[in-house]
Amino acid sequence: MSGTPGLQDDQIRKAVDALLKHVEKQQAKANELLEEDELLYLIIALKKTPQEARKDKPVRIPLPHSLYDFDGAEVCLIVKDHKGEGHKAAKQRVKEQKLAKVAKVVGVSKLRTKYESAEAKRALCAAYDLFLADERVLPSLPKLLGKSFFKKKKQPIPVDLTSKDWAGQVRKATEATYMHHTGGTCINIRVARSSFSGEQCTENILEAVKGALVHIPKKWNNVQALHVKTASSAALPIYQTLPEQPQRIEIAKQAAEASA
Repeated sequence: MSGTPGLQDDQIRKAVDALLKHVEKQQAKANELLEEDELLYLIIALKKTPQEARKDKPVRIPLPHSLYDFDGAEVCLIVKDHKGEGHKAAKQRVKEQKLAKVAKVVGVSKLRTKYESAEAKRALCAAYDLFLADERVLPSLPKLLGKSFFKKKKQPIPVDLTSKDWAGQVRKATEATYMHHTGGTCINIRVARSSFSGEQCTENILEAVKGALVHIPKKWNNVQALHVKTASSAALPIYQTLPEQPQRIEIAKQAAEASA
């Protein structure tokens, strides 16, 4: 049992198994020689839109199984600078702390000049597997980075670069997922990868639900439904409520149909 009202581990596991089978079949149909790792998402449908302003800084939710495998990954770190000043110091700090996976350090001033065009933004987005950014510059990044980063789900992960331990901040940031305040009734959170085992996916989903509820006004009382999906699959329900009465739902049939 998950310990949360109306939500059971076996319901989540059935949905996860169906999604993993879906990814496997899609890859087989495409005859892919190299397996492409797909993300799994938790979709939280709220009954009412939270009465609070939209926030640019996402909420950090720690996960037991990191979404980011650094073996072979290349990371780009976006830093705060002023007309280039501070960029060299940041590169030196990366070198000193042996952040080997940080292949590129980009100052905000460079985003405004070198990466001004839409083509340059798309090229930057495609060049690196993961983007981290000084949390102090997050509010200015949506405009500077453009739509490509958001379409590709590569929004930079915030890190606290006022800390002396940059390596620790990078590690902490990548051992979590993030909930973005969109200002609507639907919340979309990355929770796992198709290369994970069913158990790992289930554990991450449970932790994501718990972590998200802390930041949702009225918590469970404002949750209409929970679904899990990949980018290419149908959304499979794992929790749903009827008016005034929470109901556990059996998803074995939906899971079987989705994996068929």
